[in-house]
Amino acid sequence: MRDNKAIFELLDRLAIDYRMVEHEDVHTMEDLLPIEAQLGAKFFRNLFLTNRNKSQLWLLLIIGDKPFRTSEVSHLLEVSRLSFGSAELLEEKLGVHPGAVNPLSLVFDREHEIHLACDREILQHKQVCMHPGSNGQSIVMNTEDLFEKILPHLGITPRWIDITGEV
Repeated sequence: MRDNKAIFELLDRLAIDYRMVEHEDVHTMEDLLPIEAQLGAKFFRNLFLTNRNKSQLWLLLIIGDKPFRTSEVSHLLEVSRLSFGSAELLEEKLGVHPGAVNPLSLVFDREHEIHLACDREILQHKQVCMHPGSNGQSIVMNTEDLFEKILPHLGITPRWIDITGEV
């Protein structure tokens, strides 16, 4: 696993206001409910996806309780046959495990190999929560800071899609 020091250095360098809590490792969206209550914001799911021949890698941000259908997202992104990327590939590319991947992990994508896709509904939330490289820590920050300061600084332009969760 990568040291998440680079993530905190980036947040500090960009003067991002965030609040962090440490907690027991979490593994499910249900585990996050007390942390959401403590931080006063929602987590979204971060899904590491790849096409069939692994020539395209995607990080998809989707509202936590919204159904995810690979066929719908594949269609919206115009990518054939998306599926979940392996834990090994995620570790190789970003140095994190599936439970801890998030858009801040893209600080480690020096080659810009991973495309970012986001469910537009995320923009309805004033703040978002995520794990800064470890699922034993959570931070909350303004959604605007993530999409208007951090990602542009990293040279990342998200592809916004409207996920319905329907087949």
